[in-house]
Amino acid sequence: MKPHEQLDAWKYSMWLVKAVYQMTSSFPLEERYGLAQQMRRAAVSIPSNIAEGAGRNGVKEYVQFIGIARGSLAELETQLQIAVMLGFTSDEHEAFELADRAGKLLTGLHKKLLTTNY
Repeated sequence: MKPHEQLDAWKYSMWLVKAVYQMTSSFPLEERYGLAQQMRRAAVSIPSNIAEGAGRNGVKEYVQFIGIARGSLAELETQLQIAVMLGFTSDEHEAFELADRAGKLLTGLHKKLLTTNY
């Protein structure tokens, strides 16, 4: 196993990707290249940046990529709210809980890395 694959933040964000893909597959066809595509890209960006950060040379770069992952999560959370507002999904969808959990784990990882000596 690669180091990032052992992180709960990475695992939850991978489950979040799956949930977002499942959710957006039921969106109206006219949203295939609109909101659905944006949500998928934001979701994929989260575990991708965790992995890329873990593969970098130092803690400083790792912190930067975790920050990018957190930004992508914030973007996705906004898009999830938009999807609810437009009636495409319910706020009871598992993606909301996964996003919340991934966010808490990313914040914890970010704080832990910041306390590590560069």
